[in-house]
Amino acid sequence: MKKSSRPSHAAQQDRPAAKAPSARTAGRQSVSGADADVRVADFAAAIFDLDGVVTRTARVHAASWKRLFDEYLGQRAAKTGEPVRPFDSERDYRRYVDGKPRYDGVESFLQARGITLPRGEPSDPPERETVCGLGNRKNQYFRESLQQDGVEVFDSAVALIRRLRSRRIGTALVSSSRNARAVLEVAGLEELFDICLDGNDIARLGLRGKPAPDLFVKAAELLGVEPQRAMVIEDAVSGVQAGRAGGFGLVVGIGRADQAAELEASGADIVVADLADLHLSVLPETVLRAVAVVPRALEQYAQIERELSGRRAAVFLDYDGTLTPIVERPDLAVLAEDMRATVKALAGLCRVAIISGRDRVDVERLVGLDELIYAGSHGFDIAGPDGLELQHEQGEAFAAVVQRAAERLREALAPIAGALVEPKRFAVAVHYRQVAEAEVARVEAVVDQLLGETPDLRKTHGKKVFELRPRFDWDKGKAVSWLLEALGLHGPEVLPFYLGDDTTDEDAFVALAEHGIGILVGCSAPETAARYVLERPADVQRFLRNLVGTLEDRRHGG
Repeated sequence: MKKSSRPSHAAQQDRPAAKAPSARTAGRQSVSGADADVRVADFAAAIFDLDGVVTRTARVHAASWKRLFDEYLGQRAAKTGEPVRPFDSERDYRRYVDGKPRYDGVESFLQARGITLPRGEPSDPPERETVCGLGNRKNQYFRESLQQDGVEVFDSAVALIRRLRSRRIGTALVSSSRNARAVLEVAGLEELFDICLDGNDIARLGLRGKPAPDLFVKAAELLGVEPQRAMVIEDAVSGVQAGRAGGFGLVVGIGRADQAAELEASGADIVVADLADLHLSVLPETVLRAVAVVPRALEQYAQIERELSGRRAAVFLDYDGTLTPIVERPDLAVLAEDMRATVKALAGLCRVAIISGRDRVDVERLVGLDELIYAGSHGFDIAGPDGLELQHEQGEAFAAVVQRAAERLREALAPIAGALVEPKRFAVAVHYRQVAEAEVARVEAVVDQLLGETPDLRKTHGKKVFELRPRFDWDKGKAVSWLLEALGLHGPEVLPFYLGDDTTDEDAFVALAEHGIGILVGCSAPETAARYVLERPADVQRFLRNLVGTLEDRRHGG
């Protein structure tokens, strides 16, 4: 059967409708009033802005700024005779002061009105006509409102933060306001954050304020994670710009007014109207378990056989580390003839697909069985018997970006012994298995520097490998979902299996959690969404042989 070059509805289920992205912004989703999924497994930390994200203090700030500037502009007009043009609490607030350190906000707005004042000192009294004096007057007004009116909290933000913390995701709060800790205290939210950095820390540590990424990068450092493994949640353009400049793995913009397009243009990967629209792809604790307690598939084969009774099987297999042992170099991962024979026998009894991070043509060559379906580059490129094919259109848009990244990485990593750059059609992998331990950080620094200069790519982690992939939502789990529908195998009469050994395979385990069987090969991960584990590729072959025997017995009426 011939399939189009776009993923079917099954592969995009529960995804928000969005305009077709350009090559620069492919993968960013402007979502308003719809659901957006985030896979928590991709992240180790989440960094939140305060005003307009966790609390509604943005309104108090805007009112305090308006009080300050209208008062000052009126006083100035009385002296100079200039007409008074009041501060706009929406447009001027977002454009000149939102998200910026207080004194920078004062300076930014005044410059927009053609007014230049001496900077002054942070100790200037509120009545002094300096940037710092006006900033201190604004702070006085804000604190008066805070004590009088209290703090409104976004319940959706608090619910999201609690859920992240329940999954052991580190949380930090960053704010340009010097009042952030006071706001958290009034709101009773101090326990929600492992780290809090505010305007006082900007001054104390000599950090630059937003749109510079310093605050976010420092928060990630204190949480002990790389920016690529952290998400940023912001409602201000300057904050989104800071998250993008810092190379963070995901930048979420909250466009509650008419800001969605501006946030997207500033670099937000996802824009939602409210954090209630940001759904976390997290399995319940009853499904996501510590690997140490997950049963062994060979020991529980009788139970698996009972579950298969009366149903058809569909088997999805990773290649490296699953059908072949992990080796020093990718080109050495040769499929053993007895494993090939086992897979061939299984393909004669049910649908079998290989889903690999390798290029499709590469894994096709290594396996060498025409009766299989092959999904390369984590499912960006799929082909199989009877004209089945899918080449992800958005993936194609990144081909030139990936090629340039591979060339630059080869050049930059050439001096590091053992570093291996593996270019692929839709990704580039940097293997460091043969790199001296002391040099691994240097390899990652090169990768991260390239990422900072190439925002269309994101970094994922595997076994002794960093992989740069296009920054949009497609993975092995979505490839499995697409194939199940495309092959007519998505009903209750089919029991799909997925066997894989890497963190990238967890997406497939998640996709099959409720209606299939995921089997993790190797036990290096602390927890998994797989229902069973196998120790090594030799055990995979034993399991597949058992499955062949079961299906053959059924075919012959046994």
